[in-house]
Amino acid sequence: MRRIIVITGTPGVGKSSVSRVLASKINAHLISIGELVKREKIYSGVNKNRNTLIADIDKVSRRIREIMAEVSGDIIIEGHFAVDVVPLEEVTAVFVLRRDPEELKGILESRSYSERKIRENLAAEILDVCLYDAIKRCGVEKVCEVNVTSRDVEDVVQEIMEVLNGTRELRVGIVDWLGKLESEGKLDEYLKGF
Repeated sequence: MRRIIVITGTPGVGKSSVSRVLASKINAHLISIGELVKREKIYSGVNKNRNTLIADIDKVSRRIREIMAEVSGDIIIEGHFAVDVVPLEEVTAVFVLRRDPEELKGILESRSYSERKIRENLAAEILDVCLYDAIKRCGVEKVCEVNVTSRDVEDVVQEIMEVLNGTRELRVGIVDWLGKLESEGKLDEYLKGF
């Protein structure tokens, strides 16, 4: 039976890199939602404040179903809003990649994101937005949280493969950036402006 694997998380956590390596190792078809939206122009406009495309969720969802119907093997669907566009009944597992906000901030800055976009993405990571969305949409029994902080892609992919092969359990609740930053006295610095 084929597997439908979702890789999600805040921008900058490593979804694309992890998904590419995982797809290669397990010989899966990779659907990168961000690339799909741009390539096939499946968006309804541009958010000028965030300098991002506004994906047409219904059209993206339909297109993903079409691709899934054309592909017979395992499929990896990667993107920060992946859980909003996949057919939930077919999802095998959802991996939510998590990265320490201090490390994430450096990555987002290196991408030349605006200060506002950096703050929004850091707040989303600290407040577990992607994890919450994944659990709400897919159920906790299908969700696995993976802390990628200071880890290389191969190591992260190995952990995901162990979960997929049943030698490691799905886990959630392993990350608490809110508690960490609060105990370090840094929470206000990261959530200023909200």
